[in-house]
Amino acid sequence: MNDGMESSTPASAISSADEVRKLRDELDKAGKKLVFTNGCFDLLHAGHVRYLAQARALGDALVVALNSDASVRELKGPSRPVNTEEDRAEILKGLRSVDAICVFTEPRVTKLIEQIKPHIYAKGGDYTVASLNPEERAALDFVGAEIEILSLVPGRSTTKTLQRIAAGEAETTDAPRKLRIGVLGSGAGSNFEAIRGAINDGSLHAEIACVISDHNDSGIITAARKAGLPAFFVDPGINPKRFPDSAQKEVCEHLQRANVDVVVLAGFMRIVRDPVLTEFKDRIINVHPSLLPKFKGSDAVQRAIDEGELETGTTIHLVTAAVDDGRILAQASVPIEIGDTAELVHERIKKEEHRLLPQVLREWTEK
Repeated sequence: MNDGMESSTPASAISSADEVRKLRDELDKAGKKLVFTNGCFDLLHAGHVRYLAQARALGDALVVALNSDASVRELKGPSRPVNTEEDRAEILKGLRSVDAICVFTEPRVTKLIEQIKPHIYAKGGDYTVASLNPEERAALDFVGAEIEILSLVPGRSTTKTLQRIAAGEAETTDAPRKLRIGVLGSGAGSNFEAIRGAINDGSLHAEIACVISDHNDSGIITAARKAGLPAFFVDPGINPKRFPDSAQKEVCEHLQRANVDVVVLAGFMRIVRDPVLTEFKDRIINVHPSLLPKFKGSDAVQRAIDEGELETGTTIHLVTAAVDDGRILAQASVPIEIGDTAELVHERIKKEEHRLLPQVLREWTEK
C-alpha cells in the first residue's frame, strides 16, 4: 500500500561524478567552496562523525568519495568491508555534515579528483601531506586543491573497533590464541615458506595474518596469494633507495588492520621507518645474512668473503631506527670455504635461517 510518501532506496544516497561536478561549479560561481574527502567508512564511529563535521566546516558543501566494495577488498583484504557500499553510503548521507556521496571502484581516488576538481581536500591526522598517496597528491596539485589535515579522535578507528571485537571473541574460547605474524618480503619468499611449513606441521602455534611486498610479482606475494593469504603490494615509488612516507604509512595500516603481533622482515629490501617502528616497537624482527655486528647493511655475504672470513652466518634481531643494530635474538654460523661464491654461501645461510626463524617465533609465542 502506498501511503503517499516517496520511498527511499540505498542507491538514492549515491551521486554520480557529473552530479557532484555540477554542484562544484555552482558553488564556484557563487564564490563558495566544495570540500572533498575519501575513505572506506566501514563501521561508522564517533571519530568518523567528528572528522566529517570538521571537514564540512572548511567550506560550503562536503562530498565524500566512498571506496566500492571491490576497492575496499583490494586495499584491506578479503574480510573487508563489513558493510556494503550501498549501506555505507546510506549511513553517511544521513549525517548533517555530508552533502553528497560518490562511489569509486579503483583503489585510488585520483580519477574522481580530476573529474570533480574540489576546492579543498580533507584528510585525517594520521596522514601528513608527505604521506598522502603520490598519485592522489599529484592529482590534487593538478586541480589546485587546498590540502587540509584534520585532527583525529584518539582511540576511535575501524581497525581498533574490529580488534576489540576479536579480543572479545577470543575471551569466550579456551583455545590458546595463535601468534599473528605479518611478513614483509621482496624476493622468492623462502623464509615465508619456512614459517608456513612450521605452522602446517604443528610445530609453530601461529598464523600468517598478512604478507606485504614492494614487488607485485615477487615470489613471496605470488605464493601468499596462491595459499589464499591476505597479500598486499605496496608501491615503493621510483627511487630504489627510498621507501617514501606514503608507503611506510600504507604498510603500517595493513599490519594494524591484520592485528599483527610480530612483524617479520624476510628479505625485505627496504628500510622500515615510522610510523611502523613506533606502532610495532620491539615487535619487528629482521633476518640478516651475517653474524652481526659484523657486516651490517647490503652485500653482507660478499663482503665477508672479500674480507677473508672463515665463517659467516645469519642473525635474527629486533629492528630499530639504526640499520641492523637491534637486540640479537638468535644466531647461527656457516663456514666459508675456499673458492666459495656468495651464492653458495647464501644457500648454506638459508638452511640455517629456515631452521632458526621458526625457533625464534616459537619462543615468541611462549612469551
